[in-house]
Amino acid sequence: MNTKNKNCQSCGMPLNKDPQGGGTEKDGSKSLKYCHWCYKDGEFVGGDVSFDEWREMAIKGMTENGDMSKFMAWLFTRKIFLKNLERWKNK
Repeated sequence: MNTKNKNCQSCGMPLNKDPQGGGTEKDGSKSLKYCHWCYKDGEFVGGDVSFDEWREMAIKGMTENGDMSKFMAWLFTRKIFLKNLERWKNK
C-alpha cells in the first residue's frame, strides 16, 4: 500500500477503504494515487473531464444504488474539499 497518498487524488476516498485496493496503471500494477472508481488501466474513468462533469458522474454513482443520499454525495464532492487533490489542483 502506498504510504504517500492516504486518499485518492481524484475523489478523496481513503485508499485503504477501496475494496479493490486502488486503481490500475496501464501495466496492470496498482495505482499509488487513485482508487478503482476513478482510475483504470492508466486513465481516468470517464476520460479527461472538468471538475463539474466529474462531480455530476460521482454524485450519480454514489446515489444510484441507494448507497448514499444526494445530500451526502453533494457534500463529499464539493470543490472546497477536493481542490487540493492532485487531479484538481490546477484546474
